[in-house]
Amino acid sequence: MEFTLYFLELFFKDLLYASPIVVFLIVLICVIGLIIGRIEGWSRSDALYHAFINATTVGYGDFPPTKRRSKTLAILLAFIGLIFTGIVVAIAIHAADYAFGMVYGTGGFLERIRH
Repeated sequence: MEFTLYFLELFFKDLLYASPIVVFLIVLICVIGLIIGRIEGWSRSDALYHAFINATTVGYGDFPPTKRRSKTLAILLAFIGLIFTGIVVAIAIHAADYAFGMVYGTGGFLERIRH
C-alpha cells in the first residue's frame, strides 16, 4: 500500500509539472478534432469523441473521416496522440521507479544509472 501511495503522489506531482505540455496537447487534440468534425459535418460531441478515440489509438472506426483534408488531419491527430500517450507513460514510469526506490530503499533503475 505504501508503494501505491508514493506512486500516486509522485504521478500527480509529475503530471502537474508537465501540465503545460499536457494541457497544450489536449487543447490541440480538441481543436483538430473540431476541425475534422466541421469538414465532415459531424456534431461537436461526435467530433471530440472521434478526436480522443483516434488520439488514444483505440480507433473504433465508427466515425471514419471520408474527405481528404480530414484524413490528413486525422493522421496528424494520431501522431499528436502518440506524443500525449508517451508523456503520460513516461510520467508513470518515473513515478513507479522513484516510488520503488523510496519504499524498498534500493533506488530505482533511474537512480542506479545516474551513479
